Amino acid sequence: MLKAKLISILISFMLLTLAGCSQQSKTVKIYQKPIKFDSTRAQLSIEYMANRYGMEKQTPTIDPQMVVVHWTAIPTFEKSFEFFYEPTLGPKRKDIQDASMLNVSSHYMIKRNGDIYQLLPDTLFARHVIGLNHSAIGIENVGTDTARLTEA
Repeated sequence: MLKAKLISILISFMLLTLAGCSQQSKTVKIYQKPIKFDSTRAQLSIEYMANRYGMEKQTPTIDPQMVVVHWTAIPTFEKSFEFFYEPTLGPKRKDIQDASMLNVSSHYMIKRNGDIYQLLPDTLFARHVIGLNHSAIGIENVGTDTARLTEA
């Protein structure tokens, strides 16, 4: 229970920092915008955990140990959300289909204006980082190599 509380505090701090909130601002608004986590995504997640990490689980849950921060490589929140939404990989990610047809996702996404959206609960599996998905919460910042992350 203490570890879960510490992870929650760490996530709040990171989200405040990543969203550019001042030290005086102790609260941050996190909007809920869930991606589709249906039986297909759940089953693919369970299979991914078994095949990649040797974890035999009945549910696709994780015990978060760390937070991994990414950028989307997609220039808008809307397109990034659309990319993550479906449970299975689309045709643009043939490079990782051999490992699994489970789509990439993240727990949080931060818009270029600093708004924070939670896409998945912290304890659900998300495919966002090679080798650490089973223990990491993912935070995606909307941006690309030419549309750099904004100050917001």
